[in-house]
Amino acid sequence: MFTRSDFDRARAIVYSAMPPTPQYAWPLLAEETQCECWVKHENHTPVGAFKVRGGLVHMRLRKERGETNGVITATRGNHGQSIPFAARREGIAATVVVPQGNSIEKNAAMRALGCTLIEDGSDFDEARDTALRLARERGLDMVASFHPELVMGVATYAHELFTQGGDLDAIYVPIGLGSGICGVISMRNMLARKTKVIGVVAEKANAYKLSFAEGRAVPTNSALSFADGMAVRVPHPDAVAMINQGAEHIVEVSEDEIADAMRLYYRTTHNLAEGAGAAALAALVKERAQMQGKRVGLILSGGNIDAGKFVQVLQGRTPLP
Repeated sequence: MFTRSDFDRARAIVYSAMPPTPQYAWPLLAEETQCECWVKHENHTPVGAFKVRGGLVHMRLRKERGETNGVITATRGNHGQSIPFAARREGIAATVVVPQGNSIEKNAAMRALGCTLIEDGSDFDEARDTALRLARERGLDMVASFHPELVMGVATYAHELFTQGGDLDAIYVPIGLGSGICGVISMRNMLARKTKVIGVVAEKANAYKLSFAEGRAVPTNSALSFADGMAVRVPHPDAVAMINQGAEHIVEVSEDEIADAMRLYYRTTHNLAEGAGAAALAALVKERAQMQGKRVGLILSGGNIDAGKFVQVLQGRTPLP
């Protein structure tokens, strides 16, 4: 998807705005999972999620191409923080469309980054349709949630994990629209590692699992998961092609398993993980027997969850979508 020189350029852009995030092998987590568990802490970026890396690269390259008339995008939150965070650094106006009922705290974070926030549609995919319409009507450039330059940017976290975590037997990666796992697959291939890349989806938002089985993009009728970072109905064909070629398999995790993993992260590492951020750990717990004694990477993709929902999780409950 990109060359080594392209990636080196992406690294320079990302690290001009943020330092690398840590990857730790937590002893209590190793006891729980019965394997050496390396957590990639993308909850430690300037916006609390991995997406910022892709936004930084894409917006800088847009500016260098002279594409500065304004952008619009659709999101459930983390991509929608990434784009205005990066756009403000480049002097480009950003509009973000979110579905109605979206996370109150994520909406507040996006507004604080200076974007124009519009609430429309019942889910991410309807919000994306609105963004596409407004792009045409207002002469704005649509920024998709999956784009080669976004993948190139987020691949920097995979490079950090591969170089600092050593030889890993497997890495579990949550799948929203696919930039994160595609970044991991691309970097695994670039570094010629033998690490198995395992995708994770929510059972109630399993379009990429269905697409993996069918060998083509298969949409679903709904994506009713409280793990909003994975709540996608319509998969991206380019992401499907890369995942189907480069992933070992895809694991479905339930809403209760995601909530259990959030509690497990907090108990063993005292880190806050949003639903999508905890999904990789939920999948490892589900496949603990197969991974016993191995060296495993977990992508904690973000920590942005509303306080009220996290309180429910800590009380032993599973939040509603």
